[in-house]
Amino acid sequence: MKPMITIRPARAGDADVLPDIEQSAGLAFRAIPELAWLADGDNVSAERQRALIAEGACWVAADDQDRPVGFLSAGLEGFALHIWELDVRLDRQGSGIGSALLERAIKDARRRGLAVLMLTTFRDVAWNAPFYRKFGFRILEGAEVDERLSGLLSSEAEHGMPLDRRCAMKLDLG
Repeated sequence: MKPMITIRPARAGDADVLPDIEQSAGLAFRAIPELAWLADGDNVSAERQRALIAEGACWVAADDQDRPVGFLSAGLEGFALHIWELDVRLDRQGSGIGSALLERAIKDARRRGLAVLMLTTFRDVAWNAPFYRKFGFRILEGAEVDERLSGLLSSEAEHGMPLDRRCAMKLDLG
């Protein structure tokens, strides 16, 4: 029997455990030699997570003891919900938790009357762009990448992300 998972809004008290979940999720990058360094990279700080939680667009997947095992942190950017992080503990990956978190974010964005969801991710990592495509996200090309997203991709490149493997994605909610 699968342990029960509940998707709920993140609370300020959850912020302290989210960097550990991100660290655990990042261990999956060890399976990709040229990206293995990401497994030991920096995580979003608990302070930044608290700020995102305060905006009201972050959710956790909690186990039957109400302990977070996954999360989606997003922020409102005009008429868009921008997904900053979607992470599930390595030992819980592949069980539908990431999908449930993303579905909750999409439902909430629609409830808010937002036009789109946006994010930046790896084009060719199975749990990145190919995962989001299953939900209707598409990779933005050329002039579709606005100044904000272009700036994010440039900043990621400055932090060591291979720009040729990164992309911006969008899900139209209209």
